[in-house]
Amino acid sequence: MDKLTNLHRRLVAPGAKGPLEWTLFLLLLPFSYAYGVIGWVRNRCYRIGCFSSYRSQLPVISVGNLAAGGTGKTPVVDWLVKEFKQQGHHPAIVSRGFGGNFSGSVGIVSAGKGILMSSAECGDEPYLLAKRNPACPVLIAKKRSDAIKQLEQKQLADLIILDDGFQHQAVKRDVDLVLLDSTLPLGNGKPLPVGNLREFPAALKRADFLLMTRTTGHQRQHFMGFEVFESSHQLSEVAITLDGKSVPVRQLKDLRCFAFAGIADPDNFFVGLETMGLNLSYRLPLADHTTYHEPLLNQINRAAFGMDALLTTEKDAVKLSANMFELPCYQIALKIKIDRAEIFFDRLSCCLWSQ
Repeated sequence: MDKLTNLHRRLVAPGAKGPLEWTLFLLLLPFSYAYGVIGWVRNRCYRIGCFSSYRSQLPVISVGNLAAGGTGKTPVVDWLVKEFKQQGHHPAIVSRGFGGNFSGSVGIVSAGKGILMSSAECGDEPYLLAKRNPACPVLIAKKRSDAIKQLEQKQLADLIILDDGFQHQAVKRDVDLVLLDSTLPLGNGKPLPVGNLREFPAALKRADFLLMTRTTGHQRQHFMGFEVFESSHQLSEVAITLDGKSVPVRQLKDLRCFAFAGIADPDNFFVGLETMGLNLSYRLPLADHTTYHEPLLNQINRAAFGMDALLTTEKDAVKLSANMFELPCYQIALKIKIDRAEIFFDRLSCCLWSQ
């Protein structure tokens, strides 16, 4: 992984060590406070009406976070889609399409009848959500109100799930669901670049619900005045090859595996694989939203020589194909398990539909 990324993680937790890291921390600290202040001023401008905010005709739930990446928004959005579908609703997902090269105003990843864009165009997460939920409309737009207006005009949904929407206040929402990583909910408490927060911690006052992710057992009942709901991430017990064949993960336990991941926190994926009993002979952590160009693919094939299989994430797999590798490559999906799921969903739904 990029050395700069590793350095940033050390600054966030456990904190700066040694004179060089402390010097860098102190030099960047004013920029961190400036970043936080800019965010505060922007939010204030929305509150007092200096900036306009679109009110949809449909109920809107935002799924977002305070930290930059890595809290598990995609599995939560996927879980919500499936829960709302079970209740007879027709949700649609609206995303910015981060990492994609689409340059138009509104991109239709799926209208609920099959995927219409590539992951390179729309970004990894929207593509993965459309793949997991083929009957759910998924749209991308830098100005997300344009996508919502299109959904309203075409009557494709009866509610909107705004993916990564906590900081996107150009669209009003009826429910703000904020995810925090339970291992370090606020990082070191500082905004970027010396911390990992997008805003000052006080921004959580805008939230309606807090969901702690990556919990191990019951850790806390309240956080910053909120009742806390907890969840844990679990890797699927089924591995799927890049050409679509399913294999129980237990059948891979005797293989020498090369694992690679281009997500916000690759180490969590690797630890999860080892917890399942898989033998990781080599790990390759990559930057989030990695592009798999030919030199990187050659590097993976060379490094995996003499091993039995490749392992990667479902998010990475949307950019890969079986013919790119000399070994079989298996994707293992990440699922989310929410504690007190029925209570959590009932309260969220009650708040959403009572607006």
